[in-house]
Amino acid sequence: MIGRTALLLLGVAAACCSKSEVKGGGSASDQEPAQASFTVFALAEVRGQIGPCGCTSDPLGDISRTAKLIADARAAGPVLVVDAGSLLFSQNPIPPQLAAQENLKADLLAQLYQGELHVAAVGLGPADLAQGDKGVRFPREAVDVTDPAMPIAPPRIERVGDAKVGVFGVIATDTMKVALGDPVAAGKQAVAQLRAQGAQLIVGLVQASTKKDAVELMRGIGGIDLAIAGLGQNAPEPERVAIAPDKVGDGWLIVPANRGQVLARIDVTLRGAGPLADAIGKGAATARIAAIDAQLEALDADLARYAGDKDADPAFVAQKKAERSALAAERDRLAAHPLVVPAHGSFFTLDQIRINKTLACSAPVVDAIKHYDAAAGAANVKAAEGTPVPPAPPGKASYVGSASCSDCHGDEAKFWDHTVHAQAWKTLVDRGQQFDLECIGCHVTGWDKPGGSNLAHNDQLRDVQCETCHGPGSIHVAKGGEEKPPAVHKDPPEDLCATQCHTHEHSDTFQREAYLRDIVGKGHGEALRKKLGDGPTGHDLRTAALDKAGRTLGAGCVK
Repeated sequence: MIGRTALLLLGVAAACCSKSEVKGGGSASDQEPAQASFTVFALAEVRGQIGPCGCTSDPLGDISRTAKLIADARAAGPVLVVDAGSLLFSQNPIPPQLAAQENLKADLLAQLYQGELHVAAVGLGPADLAQGDKGVRFPREAVDVTDPAMPIAPPRIERVGDAKVGVFGVIATDTMKVALGDPVAAGKQAVAQLRAQGAQLIVGLVQASTKKDAVELMRGIGGIDLAIAGLGQNAPEPERVAIAPDKVGDGWLIVPANRGQVLARIDVTLRGAGPLADAIGKGAATARIAAIDAQLEALDADLARYAGDKDADPAFVAQKKAERSALAAERDRLAAHPLVVPAHGSFFTLDQIRINKTLACSAPVVDAIKHYDAAAGAANVKAAEGTPVPPAPPGKASYVGSASCSDCHGDEAKFWDHTVHAQAWKTLVDRGQQFDLECIGCHVTGWDKPGGSNLAHNDQLRDVQCETCHGPGSIHVAKGGEEKPPAVHKDPPEDLCATQCHTHEHSDTFQREAYLRDIVGKGHGEALRKKLGDGPTGHDLRTAALDKAGRTLGAGCVK
């Protein structure tokens, strides 16, 4: 990703960076206006996320922080907010046990999009169709949808400050289960209609299965200045989001991260007719500088090694020095002049903003989420109350809770009480998410297992207890630990943690040996602790990651 971005930045710089075209280097007439004409914020594939689970060191994606960013920008100038679709639901189809929670969250997102974020246009994506046309909540932009029951909004002009921006949506063939016509023909008609109505810039909301499909559709339609693409399950995670847009014909394609984790901000300056140019800007320049710094560090290490090698080829060393000089010069230029403004015509800059915990929150949205948490929790508990935990099959063990274990294993229980696993339930209570079905499974023991726990029946099984690792213990307890063969296992399966809860999505610093050092010791797995020896602990890894991500909680935020 960085390699492609670097090439693109170098290509744009080569095409645009004459002295008269770079900010600070030309005459007054060549300089860009002091403020952009307007700002576009773009999302896609939010998939029902109003906030991250909070388990990772750098949790991303929060609708209250996104709302605050947009509100602040709107106070400073004209703003247009668009979303390419797949907004409402985390899954399609929705499992029955998640129905109440998913519906309440979809209602909240629809309410916030219209009442707080003032989103002008939303496309239609696969994650919007979990309940068919009746579950879409409000009209969507999709000019090639032919199903008369689907609520579709026509292409339209949005007034953004003094600018007229045309907006429409289109869905690539075979992208989702909805009746479609010819997307290219419908898209061409929409572009022509919007241009006839005076659109100075056209934004297309594209739904496709792959980036290649999105590019081909955009190229086939033509006339789209900025395309915002939702790619279903291929929408990128934050680390794979392109920091530079892709040029397609005379327009540009931007793919936001999934689940609202990275917000695309596009500042547009209109200066007459003609193709829109990418002026790079501070966000992309910062990312490129970081990449150059890494390359310079590697080159410096190589050069230091060559300096002590009397057999090093002088020509090769000279080549490496020249390479370093070129990179350093590019870094200095980007640091001094990150904005590359063409001499004529309109231009934009793209900034991919990570929605992390250090950003401020919108107070009205925080309140709305609190109400949602309470309502969803109550609905989930009510539904679970009528669903007893299925008993363990005859001859199989059920879960009894760590209190039953501590009668014989007092030292182990005493050790465990000082681990973070013993506080797992409290972490949910502190966030008001103890009845959230997307969270609770990793914070109780025996979740959704025969003889275990569910949302309404977990009083004795809260926290990550003994039986999470060693298996259900009713038979072991009943027989006083004398059963043959043992009904519990001393050593849990090696892949238990990584497959059950410590997945990358929820535990980004997990390393099995390091984390084991935190949960074994005197009284509990002392021999294993000695075998593991010295080395980083899970606490060490997480502390370092939290320090790197920043521990400051944004103003007005509660989690």
